[in-house]
Amino acid sequence: MLRDIAFILPENIQRMINHLDAYVAENVEEVRLRVGRPLEVISGGRPHYPQIKNQSYLVRAEDAKYLLNQLSQYSMYAFEEELRRGFITIKGGHRVGLAGKVVLDRGQVKTLRDISSFNIRIARQTIGVAEGIISHLYDHRWLNTIFIGPPQSGKTTMLRDVARLISNGMPRRNIPPLKVGIVDERSEIAASMKGIPQLELGSRVDVLDGCPKAEGMMMLIRSMSPDVLIVDEIGREEDVVAVQEALHAGVKVMTTAHGFSVEDVERRPALRTLMELGVFERCIELTRTTHAGVIRRIRNQDRKDVVKVT
Repeated sequence: MLRDIAFILPENIQRMINHLDAYVAENVEEVRLRVGRPLEVISGGRPHYPQIKNQSYLVRAEDAKYLLNQLSQYSMYAFEEELRRGFITIKGGHRVGLAGKVVLDRGQVKTLRDISSFNIRIARQTIGVAEGIISHLYDHRWLNTIFIGPPQSGKTTMLRDVARLISNGMPRRNIPPLKVGIVDERSEIAASMKGIPQLELGSRVDVLDGCPKAEGMMMLIRSMSPDVLIVDEIGREEDVVAVQEALHAGVKVMTTAHGFSVEDVERRPALRTLMELGVFERCIELTRTTHAGVIRRIRNQDRKDVVKVT
């Protein structure tokens, strides 16, 4: 995975990355560059600081300039748009988050300049991570499902694998392949580059990349007639309305929300309506560990436990 991002890094940082401990390198989640601060590698949920001559390496302004130059080899129009969004997706589906001076235009973010912080998030697809819970997600039809968990608990990883399974079907379980529509507002599910998903999602998937969730759900229903809609991190009032519209149109919905439990989600005003209506036939709570997608509890729409691990 680290080899995939080497082309955007200055040679001196590449050398330090190449000399990481084997276990650390195998489990790298993020590489963070902040001008004037130590180079940081997040692996297994813990920070590591590569060194030169027994000292942590301080990221230089020249390193930031090199990285930006490498990223801007793409279409400048596309790069400007992704600057506005605060990240750019590179080959392999890896995402580079950016921070610096925000330029506003009539109160809206126009672009970023004087970029001094970079977060390279390593895209890892865990094929098969959702297969163990299929019996809880499928009962002669796919059940409307919400995955709930704190950051980096594997919500998107699970959602991505569910999309793959729905799209491909599972012949050994007599589950047919269905049309899947993915609204990928932050380019995290499909990790698309120039409109093409970089991750394995099956053969019957259509992706709207970089599109606001609520608008994207309606666009896909009108244009691509999906059987199942996949959307990450719902939370706004317009998202809730779009989910309800999708359900009324006979489309199944698989989604995620931040929180530690169903109760956390129910406290959020925008989502409370969906939870009170029992829209989600399965509520799957994830817990953050060293591995993505660890199930803590599965509940049905009546909030009764189907599976409780901890």
